[in-house]
Amino acid sequence: MLDLLRETVFPALGEEVLLEAEDAAALAFPGQEPGSRLAYTTDSFVVKPLFFPGGDIGKLAVCGTVNDLAMRGARPLYLTLGFILEEGLSFQMLEKVLASIGRWAGEAGARVVAGDTKVVERGAADGMYVNTSGVGLIPAGREVSIRGARPGDVLLVNGCLGDHEASVISRREDFDFRLDVESDCAPLNGLVEAMLEAGEVHALRDPTRGGLAASLKEMAFSSGLSLEVAEEDIPVREGVRAFCEMLGLDPLFLANEGKLLAAVPEKEAHAVLSAMRGHPLGREAALIGRAAAGRKGEVSIITPLGSRRLLRMPSGEHFPRIC
Repeated sequence: MLDLLRETVFPALGEEVLLEAEDAAALAFPGQEPGSRLAYTTDSFVVKPLFFPGGDIGKLAVCGTVNDLAMRGARPLYLTLGFILEEGLSFQMLEKVLASIGRWAGEAGARVVAGDTKVVERGAADGMYVNTSGVGLIPAGREVSIRGARPGDVLLVNGCLGDHEASVISRREDFDFRLDVESDCAPLNGLVEAMLEAGEVHALRDPTRGGLAASLKEMAFSSGLSLEVAEEDIPVREGVRAFCEMLGLDPLFLANEGKLLAAVPEKEAHAVLSAMRGHPLGREAALIGRAAAGRKGEVSIITPLGSRRLLRMPSGEHFPRIC
């Protein structure tokens, strides 16, 4: 996907703001409060099954969009909603998804203000696809960017990795073993506000498709730094570890929908980490590594035995239609 963007999409469109590869664009408009900016993002959601332990495609669409805004330090305001519905989808299913969207938009403090609906023939979609756009406000003086990590920053995550993809795959494939894991799908804007009130945060990324591995590589490349991460400090549930061992997967590459990776000045780490652990979505927060002025884009994983391996950007996809 990253190769597709850099080699095909960005050159064709020629917009400098796209080259920044942020989760949301930060835009200035006449008449705004001095120093404040609008954050704008768009996303599409395809998941099978439409309902899974811990969430559904409606919750996924709201949380995914809100979280992209939050990764720029923005407070979500408005969402748009586009449905692509497959012929034969039941009204009951649609009503359940709409109820979920309403609930989670309210939870995030955002309003759905526009939308569109299209219907395609039977077999042309997995029941439904959802497209969203999101608008938020970045307060004056707040600058959070995937390019913002600095040498000496420490790296924080807000909890266990891989829950979302493990939950979706286990339900989709109907494994005969029980996996007691629910998706982590959740709106992170409240957690981000708590972090920013507690201390300085230089960079944020939510590790969705490609997991923590992709987010680490993107942060290292965009910030022009190298990152070092201790494997044993990365929180992963035992159920997810067992799931990965059975299927030959690496939890670092599993998608998440309620997690973030943050780069924070070392002197602010204690305050920010405490704020994270005091929030319901950050109780399992952990410090997993640090940034250094090394080779641009390099990420080193320190194993429990003390050896070092270089992390590579994930290519391909273990399973389709996860988020």
